[in-house]
Amino acid sequence: MTPRTLGLTDPLHHYVTQVGIREPEELKLVREETLRLPGAHMLLAPEQAQFMALLARLIDVRHYIEIGTYTGYSALAIALALEGRRRIITCEIDQAFAAIAERHWQRAGVAHKIELRLGPALQTLDAMLAAAAESGRFDVAFIDADKENLVAYYERCLMLLRPGGLILIDNTLWSGSVADDSDHDPSTEAIRAFNVMVHDDRRVDMVLLPIGDGLTIARKII
Repeated sequence: MTPRTLGLTDPLHHYVTQVGIREPEELKLVREETLRLPGAHMLLAPEQAQFMALLARLIDVRHYIEIGTYTGYSALAIALALEGRRRIITCEIDQAFAAIAERHWQRAGVAHKIELRLGPALQTLDAMLAAAAESGRFDVAFIDADKENLVAYYERCLMLLRPGGLILIDNTLWSGSVADDSDHDPSTEAIRAFNVMVHDDRRVDMVLLPIGDGLTIARKII
């Protein structure tokens, strides 16, 4: 029998938040405001943001790209973790959410590290790939946007990454729906197909972790 990951009961999750997470005040303010907004379920879990920030420090990220900004929590977590001359590009299609994100970045004093690109992310990525200087330059790409375009985002981000760079993909467990054979929602089906594709992709090393709503990490081999 394959050993299972420990399931988090409410008391155990509360314990983890008490002793396992250091959420800076700047991030806490974003989270508290976002929880009052439509779509608050899209907010990144604090433990996932902290894990991603630690990864960014471990590999000394200099160039980071994010697909899906929302209210700026994840980009802020990375910006707070990185010191010196670092570059974060984040793509968002909703101007109202982007304005909230920029306000929080300004207040936290990290807006100079983050470049927001407003518009459809595929167009932004294609424009970046058309500029030869961008391809193969990024250390980390984080995908947290619409699920029907997951494969398209992934393929473009893979081209933007340097060898050894990481792609992080959020929501790959989709509240458990991926394991429910009766769920044929288009987003669920798209995530299922994506998970199989990444599992079989020999261009990367990969793991799907049960953190937050499921986080897949893929390391570009070549």
